Amino acid sequence: MHDHLPLTSSSSAAAGLAVVEAEIGRACKEARRERTSVNLIAVSKTFEAAAIAPVIAAGQRMFGENRVQEAKGKWPALIAAQPAIALHLIGPLQSNKAREAVALFDAIHSVDRPSLCDALAKEIAAQGRSPQLFVQINTGEEPQKAGIAPADADDFLARCRDHWGLTIAGLMCIPPADEAPAPHFALTAKIAARNGLTQLSMGMSADFATAIQFGATHVRVGSAIFGHR
Repeated sequence: MHDHLPLTSSSSAAAGLAVVEAEIGRACKEARRERTSVNLIAVSKTFEAAAIAPVIAAGQRMFGENRVQEAKGKWPALIAAQPAIALHLIGPLQSNKAREAVALFDAIHSVDRPSLCDALAKEIAAQGRSPQLFVQINTGEEPQKAGIAPADADDFLARCRDHWGLTIAGLMCIPPADEAPAPHFALTAKIAARNGLTQLSMGMSADFATAIQFGATHVRVGSAIFGHR
C-alpha cells in the first residue's frame, strides 16, 4: 500500500486527482472491493472556486467543506454550472446553522449531539430535504474533538431513529493524529455493522488506503488533491 501520497499544488489539482484515483483503485484491488464501492470526497475547504474548477472539469463530482458560511459563498455558482455536484459537510455543525446546512448540503458527516439532532429533524421536516446523515464517533475519546464516545454510540443511534426520526446512513471517524489509524477504523466499522449501517466515512490523505481495507465507503481527501492550504 502507498498510504502517503505526494502533495500537489492547487494549479495541478487535476493531476493530484488522477494520482488519488489510481491509489483508490489499487487499494480497492488489494481489499478485493469494487472501485464503485468507494466514494471520493475532494475536500475543497479554504480553496477558492478557481482552484476547484479544474477538479470539476476533470470529472470529480463529490466535494467536502468544513464550514457552512464558506460553502455558501462559493458553491451555489459552481453547482449552477454543474448540477451533478454533491456537497458534503465534513466539519462540525452548529445547531443554529442547521437550516442553511440542510438547504445546501447533500450529506452531513458530523451529527454528534442531541441539540443538533433536534435542529436537523426540524429542518428536514420543514424543508422536505433529507441530506445523508453520518454520526461522528470519537474513537480516541479525545476531549478536544467532537463525536460520540464508542460506548455511547448504540444508544445514540437508537435515539436518532426512535426519538428524532432521523435516518442515519453511516458513521464517520477521525483517528487521533498520533496513533495508528487501523484500530480506529476497525472500531468504527464494528459499531456500524452491529447497528445495521453500511456507510463509513473514514480515511484522509495520509491513510485512506488503510481505511479502504477496513470498509470505508467515503474517503475525505484534500491535500493529496489540492496541495497544502
